[in-house]
Amino acid sequence: MLKNLPIVFLCLCFAPLHLVLYAEAAEEACQRPSPGSTVTEPADLRSRNGVLKVELTARNAKQGDGSTRYCFVDESGAESPTLRVNPGDLVSLTLKNDLTAFSSGSATAPHQHAHADTGKNGNPCTSELMTRESTNLHFHGLTIPPVCHQDDVLHTSIQPGDSPFEYRFRIPENEPPGLYWYHPHIHGFTKEQVLGGASGAIIVEGIERADKAVAGLPERVLVIRDQDLLNPNAPPSKWEPVIPKMLFDRDGDAANTGTGFGKPAKDLSINYVPVPYPDYRPAVIEMKPGEQQLWRVVNASGITYLNLEVLFSRTPQPLGLVAMDGIPLNENGLPRDFVDWQTHLGLPPGARVEFIVKGPPAGVLGLLVTKTVDTGAGGENDPNRAIATITASQDAPEPSSELTASPQPLPASQMPWLGSVAPVRTRRLYFSEKLLDPNDPNSATEFYITVEGQTPAQFDPRSGIPNIIAKQGTAEDWIIENRSNELHAFHIHQLHFMLLDYRGKPVNEPFLRDTINVPYYDGKALQYPTVRLRMDFRDPNTVGDFLYHCHLLEHEDGGMMGLIRVEP
Repeated sequence: MLKNLPIVFLCLCFAPLHLVLYAEAAEEACQRPSPGSTVTEPADLRSRNGVLKVELTARNAKQGDGSTRYCFVDESGAESPTLRVNPGDLVSLTLKNDLTAFSSGSATAPHQHAHADTGKNGNPCTSELMTRESTNLHFHGLTIPPVCHQDDVLHTSIQPGDSPFEYRFRIPENEPPGLYWYHPHIHGFTKEQVLGGASGAIIVEGIERADKAVAGLPERVLVIRDQDLLNPNAPPSKWEPVIPKMLFDRDGDAANTGTGFGKPAKDLSINYVPVPYPDYRPAVIEMKPGEQQLWRVVNASGITYLNLEVLFSRTPQPLGLVAMDGIPLNENGLPRDFVDWQTHLGLPPGARVEFIVKGPPAGVLGLLVTKTVDTGAGGENDPNRAIATITASQDAPEPSSELTASPQPLPASQMPWLGSVAPVRTRRLYFSEKLLDPNDPNSATEFYITVEGQTPAQFDPRSGIPNIIAKQGTAEDWIIENRSNELHAFHIHQLHFMLLDYRGKPVNEPFLRDTINVPYYDGKALQYPTVRLRMDFRDPNTVGDFLYHCHLLEHEDGGMMGLIRVEP
């Protein structure tokens, strides 16, 4: 649904990079591989006897270029491990905050929010102190209650020096098997921490029980993140065509050129292997020739849209989509071996896809790329670029996990399919932006998501007044409009939704998501572009106060967020 320009062949002849920037002391926190490294999978932490016990520590490390890396480290020293659970499992996760203040800036940060109960001896459940050194966790996509020690991000804030904080919750018995993820959600500083690398995957096991097409396949977890440019002042590579002078948007990032080329707003990495501008030296993925695998991909970027494609000798390869945003596509009664074959897959920030991919034949080099995404005149530049080469070798190591070859089918859901549930009401919301100084085109931007009939206002976490009140047990239709000239990614916590209309036209997409692109306004159409979503409030775990927002994290941090209260 994204308007994309054609992919071009990406040159694999790379100039030497300044790898010295990646040399790190052995004891430094949040270490990263060098460009061109082989992609290794995150460590797996698996539940045992129905319980997953995890100890994570939030750390950061200042870099020579002024940027700061962030990571979650487990007790064995592994960064951002994959948490593997089964429906019904109990999760006991303790989080220790070891973040370091590298400057005095955080003490006067514009988004700092204080509460009377803050400080070293305060209660993290009611702290509400959100600074550059605060942290917490959001379990993106899981249907668990929005309360402290589970999935509350409105009030829960852990400070350096606090005792380890325990997250303790049960994976619902009816949680769909698939890919979810975890990341900090500190208002005003979420982008900084996620951009720095603080994120990891969660897998609810059993996707082969939902869709037998993936039974027996090796599975590979790939977390694609973005980060500040390593070489921000470098000219484009010579293989790129000459484009108009590079412009910058009001957020200070490279602006959309509309060409598919030019400086990107951010560099990308895959499982922490950086792929920096301007040469995009790709990481290396090793597969056996012709082997089929299930790839589970998280777009853990702060602002970057992805449009993934696999090329063999410049030819796009079929990708067998089986799940989006943690939900198998066949959940609504489609055949148990259902696969949706595509040649490219779009992922807004925060989204996930799980798909079958076949390794290249012996002697053929494969390439994982992201095609350009048109983010609008006010959006960032997401150009064509390589992410990883796919090399075929009989000696390629197998991924660390393999799906059961003869799984027991999941029982059919007892809930009526969301698409057949009548909504109790229809609401309209809209994205908009405003210059802080209307007379200065370079002034800061205020970001809003507004319920129609309410006054646009930046999100205030101290308010406690919900923008929307819904009833558990119901479904609603939300029409979300984009009045700005850049692409936005709508996300809501605690639940999934179904896309019904896109730009006012019905779509036949009988599956669920938790993140969706809302197309930008081009300034010419007679109506603002919209999406129509069927929101699912039937699960009792949705009761409480939680958030909906744009998942471009600089927009979220900048106020493009709202509060919903679901009452019993």
